[in-house]
Amino acid sequence: MATISIAQEAGMCFGVARALKMVRKAAAAADGPIATLGPLIHNPQVVDDLARQGVSVATDPRQPQGTTLVIRAHGVGPDTLKEAQEAGVKVVDATCPYVTKVHHIAGQLSHGGYTVLVVGERGHAEVEGTIAHASGAQVVNSAQDVQALAHSGELGRKVGVVVQTTQTVEKLTEVTAELLRHCIELRIYNTICEATSKRQQAAADLAKKSDVMIVIGGRNSANTTHLAEICANFCPKTYHIEQAGELQSTWFAGADRIGITAGASTPPEQIQSVCDAIETVTAP
Repeated sequence: MATISIAQEAGMCFGVARALKMVRKAAAAADGPIATLGPLIHNPQVVDDLARQGVSVATDPRQPQGTTLVIRAHGVGPDTLKEAQEAGVKVVDATCPYVTKVHHIAGQLSHGGYTVLVVGERGHAEVEGTIAHASGAQVVNSAQDVQALAHSGELGRKVGVVVQTTQTVEKLTEVTAELLRHCIELRIYNTICEATSKRQQAAADLAKKSDVMIVIGGRNSANTTHLAEICANFCPKTYHIEQAGELQSTWFAGADRIGITAGASTPPEQIQSVCDAIETVTAP
């Protein structure tokens, strides 16, 4: 029978656990409607569970007066927060403290006259919140992005860099190596969350020893997608799933060692459910 191992660092991070605790506490205390501004975290199953508890998902900060509006773990820009407050809603800010730190650094760099670059994914909620804290900030995700900015003259003489907290060190290294070729003054802040780095390293270590890797987390989750990419570098039979029902017995044919890791928005019970399901489909 195959052995099943869970990565030493896997699943829900501090920021996500904190946000969930805050929204559940707010829901219990609310005497009116309660909503999160966008999905609280990138985990459809958890968001659905919150909906069953009466927590809806809003797309506009201007909610009816008396509404409790929870700012999700990814954070928002200052203008969005101001809109919510001016609408007369009760704001519960569940922004991850590590993300808040990135916002502060980006703002300080901008005020100091630096062109601010955010290494991350365009359109990602965290990245959008960060660029909203720094006037004129640009998003870069590759050496080619840096080259394009340099050729257009948009880099400037002073450049400051922050990173999406769920990015990889390899991506930061790629971007900064290219920046060194173009910048006179360069300030780099490695704002990748330590928990993210540990989770990625633990996933890589387990993938090297596994015949099959299962990566659990929302398909809209950047950090889970990065985990799957990292695992696939060492274990070609890597599968990214959201829940146990997606498992296929054919994936495990001939496998002696099965590894499991999970993204930052994946709760322990979801990991255990997948583990139990693998035991069932691989049973002799």
